[in-house]
Amino acid sequence: MITDTFVQQLRERAQQADVERRLSTETMDDYAASGLADLLVPSCFGGDEAPWPAILDPIRRLAHGCSSTAWTLGFYTLHNWMLALFPEQAQKEVFAGDRPVLAPAPLAPNGRGEPVDGGVRLSGRWSWATGVLHGNWLMVGALCGPEDARLPMLCLLPLDEAEVIDTWQTDGMRATGSNDVVVSDAFIPEHRVLSVIDIYAGTTPGASLHAAAAYRWPMVPALALAASMVALGSAERVTELFAERLAERVMGFEGTKQMDKPVAQVRLADAQVRLRALDGLVAGTVARIEALVAAGDAVPKPLRAEARLAAAHVVQESRAVIGGLIGASGASAHFLDHPLQRYRRDVEVLAGHVVFDHDVTAELAGALALGMKVSPFAMV
Repeated sequence: MITDTFVQQLRERAQQADVERRLSTETMDDYAASGLADLLVPSCFGGDEAPWPAILDPIRRLAHGCSSTAWTLGFYTLHNWMLALFPEQAQKEVFAGDRPVLAPAPLAPNGRGEPVDGGVRLSGRWSWATGVLHGNWLMVGALCGPEDARLPMLCLLPLDEAEVIDTWQTDGMRATGSNDVVVSDAFIPEHRVLSVIDIYAGTTPGASLHAAAAYRWPMVPALALAASMVALGSAERVTELFAERLAERVMGFEGTKQMDKPVAQVRLADAQVRLRALDGLVAGTVARIEALVAAGDAVPKPLRAEARLAAAHVVQESRAVIGGLIGASGASAHFLDHPLQRYRRDVEVLAGHVVFDHDVTAELAGALALGMKVSPFAMV
């Protein structure tokens, strides 16, 4: 599915994708040919209907080629899983059309859905629409219902019913093309409106429509763990590059190779053991949730919060590993054609995603561990 050749091609295209602020046509063609887009699509629509954890390793491997690409293609793949949570009629409309389905999904409830006969009239503007430059469908968060009883919902519409605004001028994750989208008074039929509360809990229409346990995974752990693989894969690749660099870098004014310095050896070993620890944290967290959904049991909020915290910790540690290794790599690692600086920029930006806010996530996990009440709309 994700071959070594594909990863190598992403490395070769990474600098140009960064400059152009979008993925290349060749990369999108390779993604379609890889079959990754259909990994979590239900089998009744021609997908692989794989167990949910199958998404993690491909995203991680893609990050060994390019962080921005892994983020974009990973979310395309994850969003196809989210589409399988909608009512059956919506799934038939989406999966019966052009494939692969490429559906950016800015989830913040920045839109408003006014109730009308048969659905809602949707308007709003959303930032962070990763992959929108290649998309064909769009999922957006909105507060829907009467003024005094609005609830967070996810609305699905063809991308050509939205306007894309070029705002993606950033110092990292540039190739994701995560521009703004604007929707003005679009009609969204009720079968393409999905409760965010049900998505969080894993109790969506798709959870009962499809027998596979994958569609009972709660969304926040799924989103957080999948996205954290970009940071982990990036840190792994930076560690590889640092090790390669040690063997060839001659220290200025010393005339000795960096690999012969004990402090460099310590830095490398420390990075490697920290990454192995993160690998174990992810595996253990995923196993606990997978056991519950496979048994048909609900995933309790405290465990969902633990999973989000685990993902935030993966990103925080990966970011620290990358920073430490680049700090020991010398000034030449900061030239714009060097992959080390691009990895650092990309991971710094992805760490700003709301789901990775370590303080907020730890507070939420701690409160739930103590049996305290949290907001019913908390991202957990």
